[in-house]
Amino acid sequence: MSSTQLRVFLLFSAGYFVSYVFRGVNLGFAPFITRDLGLSAADLGVLTSLYFLGFAGAQIPAGVLLDHFGARRVTAVTLLFAALGIWVFGAAHSLGIMMVGRLLIGVGVSVCLGAAFKALAQHFPVARLPLMNGLVMAIGGFGGVMVGSPLTWVLGFSSWRAVCVGLGVLTVAVALAQWTLAPDARETHGRASLVAQFKGTWHILRSPVFWKIASFSVVTQGVFYAMQSLWVGAWLRDVQGFEPHRAAALVSILGFAMMAGCVGFGAAARSLERRGISLYAFCGIGMALYVLTQLLIMFQAPLPASLLWAAYGIFGGTGILSYAVMARHFPPQMIGRVNTTLTLIIFLLIFGFQIGVGAVLSHWPASDGHYPALAHVTAWEILVALQVLSAIWYVLPGRRLARSAEMGAEQEA
Repeated sequence: MSSTQLRVFLLFSAGYFVSYVFRGVNLGFAPFITRDLGLSAADLGVLTSLYFLGFAGAQIPAGVLLDHFGARRVTAVTLLFAALGIWVFGAAHSLGIMMVGRLLIGVGVSVCLGAAFKALAQHFPVARLPLMNGLVMAIGGFGGVMVGSPLTWVLGFSSWRAVCVGLGVLTVAVALAQWTLAPDARETHGRASLVAQFKGTWHILRSPVFWKIASFSVVTQGVFYAMQSLWVGAWLRDVQGFEPHRAAALVSILGFAMMAGCVGFGAAARSLERRGISLYAFCGIGMALYVLTQLLIMFQAPLPASLLWAAYGIFGGTGILSYAVMARHFPPQMIGRVNTTLTLIIFLLIFGFQIGVGAVLSHWPASDGHYPALAHVTAWEILVALQVLSAIWYVLPGRRLARSAEMGAEQEA
């Protein structure tokens, strides 16, 4: 790896790490903000999910901006909105102001993942993208670890509002580092106008190949991140009866496992392709194992909790390989938009799933902030059913994916 490649990897991974911390920070904040503001499960679900709504709403323009202005400029500027958002969130004393802050955070980090994948695609050969994308996801996943036991420990001696101030400072520091240190990639094609690039995004949304690749992954990723960033802790406390510190430890185990899974699957993908197993098929197998793990947890399989939740993390991030699949079937000048369009759909689903789980739980009476096990199981049954339906679409015969590259090149010509 050259020094330029290393800088690209580290700087854009740092941006995604910040994004991931913001994604799941309410997992640790939940007991405190629920107590301070008297929130219900539905209120908490809506508040937390606004991050994903802001994130999703910014994806289409973010993809166009990334392809037009480059990953360095766009990411560094938008991260400042995230810093402002967490400061607003931490200073708020009403649900409405907190919602504004959470929405700003989502908009501010909306380009971090797409920018990282675009920058990697510009500086690394396509054969290495599954591994490099997995490494970025692993570093981001460390943010999921940090909102487990480490955040619980910090909140033992510091207020959640003080943590918000510190997160804002960290975000500004990452933005400055990206602006000053990240290299600009040389484009190998003529830069299309913004209008033409928006038209290209529309063609992506109309592409059957895009939807075929995305079908299973967007649902599994939507479920995984909706649960990891909010409702996993409630399941561990309400259904499995763990004390808060034990539940936080399992959340951290899940985060570490996801990191290992992203790297491991990324590394294994290249090796298996040499043996005739396509990246598309390998991604599908991993996602199917994630659904199986959810069933084992739901039916309380007689296995150690740490093992089950480690498997949940390992297989939960497998769908991220879809970004590398997309990079093989669309031209380089469209990768920013392809990535952000895929992320848009995932985050819309996360938004919907977080609200949906909260709404399901609220149909049962809460006792001291806890909901009956039946409420959680009902929500999980709905989510698993949706994943099974999307898996059927994923495995049904479809057109040859290779034709999508020709489609993309023609649209950008």
